[in-house]
Amino acid sequence: MAEVQFRFRGDEPVADPAVTVDSFGEQSNASAVRLEPGDDARDLLPHLDRLQLIEVNFPVFGDGRGYSAARILREAGYDGELRAVGEVLVDQIAFMRRCGFDAFAPEVPLDPADAEAAFARYDHVYQPTTDGRAPIWNLRHG
Repeated sequence: MAEVQFRFRGDEPVADPAVTVDSFGEQSNASAVRLEPGDDARDLLPHLDRLQLIEVNFPVFGDGRGYSAARILREAGYDGELRAVGEVLVDQIAFMRRCGFDAFAPEVPLDPADAEAAFARYDHVYQPTTDGRAPIWNLRHG
């Protein structure tokens, strides 16, 4: 998985400004899209080859639909930047990374040391995901 990137308001964008999923189909040259909680990530699957950036909005920390969207996109082969935006908390970023996020743009900047500690907190994992880490049961019985 790619190196983790943190972006904050005012940072240079990686791609064109992200458009909504609804307007994405109308713009043949768009290379960045923003998924909102009610959007279906599967609508983007036929267009993954032209996307450089997919932002997934977390308007509130308790809304977990973005985790599913990230996993759907990564399992379908999307290898561009997948950025979690909005209310992204340090307690969530390790789990977001396991689902496929490789960039984070939280509304409130995170302390880099806290973020690194969050990524390093668990030596072993229990579920296979898109991050390539072997689950502990596979290590024990592999």
